[in-house]
Amino acid sequence: MSVRILALVGSLRAGSTNRRLAEAAVKHAPEGAEIALFEGLADIPFYNEDIDVEGNVPEAAVKLREAARAADAFLLFSPEYNGTIPAVLKNAIDWLSRPYGAGAFGGKPVAVVGTALGQYGGVWAQDEARKAVGIAGGKVLEDVKLSIPGSLTRFAETHPADDAEVAAALTDVVARLHGNVGAAA
Repeated sequence: MSVRILALVGSLRAGSTNRRLAEAAVKHAPEGAEIALFEGLADIPFYNEDIDVEGNVPEAAVKLREAARAADAFLLFSPEYNGTIPAVLKNAIDWLSRPYGAGAFGGKPVAVVGTALGQYGGVWAQDEARKAVGIAGGKVLEDVKLSIPGSLTRFAETHPADDAEVAAALTDVVARLHGNVGAAA
């Protein structure tokens, strides 16, 4: 059985190292894991209950929710902006947390990884993302972590997919995420 994993990247920048990290995860996904990299987070308006009404939900948010409902698990890639989670990723979590009590995360396994310029690889932002997605209903895999420091230097000339250490770590993260699909909560 193939496990569908939805990847959300918390950076909109074209040359984002976190996007490149997500591409590496897609490339190195172990057998039985299919990672879909969601496109379109930039098109989703900030969450607002006034527009989250049946028949009025923005099309971009509908697409995100549909992709999330079709997923068996989630892999979030978070850079660190001013010591915390980027707004675009938090916004996606907010949209997926609704409707209250029936959000798209629905107890599905979630892993949060990422890379950042600083010496800790964005751990503060990743911890904040884990907190938010856990409150939103995801089954956060607290022991599945990957924080890669010095992103701009480390990946200046090497794509993360071509970095053997990173590729092995991503494969392990995805395998562990895959192994938690269907596991008792």
